[in-house]
Amino acid sequence: MASSILSPATHSQLCSSKGGMFNHGRTTPSMALGKPTRAAVVVGKGRGMRVTCQATSIPADRVPDMGKRQLMNLLLLGTVSLPTAIMVVPYASFFVPTGLQRAGEGTVAKDAIGNDVIAETWLKTHKPGDRTLTQGLKGDPTYLLVENDGTLATYGINAVCTHLGCVVPWNTAENKFICPCHGSQYNNQGKVVRGPAPLSLALAHCDIDDGKVVFVPWVEEDFRTGEAPWWA
Repeated sequence: MASSILSPATHSQLCSSKGGMFNHGRTTPSMALGKPTRAAVVVGKGRGMRVTCQATSIPADRVPDMGKRQLMNLLLLGTVSLPTAIMVVPYASFFVPTGLQRAGEGTVAKDAIGNDVIAETWLKTHKPGDRTLTQGLKGDPTYLLVENDGTLATYGINAVCTHLGCVVPWNTAENKFICPCHGSQYNNQGKVVRGPAPLSLALAHCDIDDGKVVFVPWVEEDFRTGEAPWWA
C-alpha cells in the first residue's frame, strides 16, 4: 500500500476522519464561507475513506459587504429624513401662535413705490393728523399715523376690514375709517364704532430703527378696548 506525503495543515483546512488528520490542499467555496462540508478522499491505492471537513468561521466584522450595508442605511435615512423635515417644519409652524413672535422679527415699512420709509423724510411730507397707507407686517396694508405734535405714532393700524377683508380708506372729512364695501366704520384709532364689522382693526407697533420705520407684531393688550388682541 503506497503512502502519501501530506503538506502541513492550516487552521482552516483540517479534516478529521476515523483514520486521522488529512489536508485537502485547497479550499472549496463553501469552506471559504465558513460552512461545514463533506468530501471523499482516496489515500494511496486502497479503498476510499469517508472524511468530514469543518472550515473555521469568518469573524462577523470581516464580512465583505458590511461597509456597503452601512452606507446604504445612511443613504436611506438621509433620503427619508430630508423630505420629512421639509414637510413637517412648515406644517408645525402653522400651529405656533402669532403672539410667540419675537420683537426682533419686525418688518421695515414700505411706501407706495416699495422704498423703505425713512422717518425723518416721511415727516417732512406728511403733516399732523395724516394717515397714509404703507406696506406692513406680512405685506398687509398698514396706516402710518402722524400725531398732532408732528411725531409718528407708536402704533400702526392694519387697514384690512374685520368684516370681509376689504381695505378700509381713511375719510378725512369724517375723521374715520369707513369701509366702502358694507359701511363698517372705525374711529381715528381703528376702533370699530359701527358694524357689520365685529372687531376693531388690528394694531402693530411702530418703531424707528436706524432711521427706518419698522412694524413689529402687537401682542399686548389692545389699549382701545382693554382686551387681549384678537389677531395675536
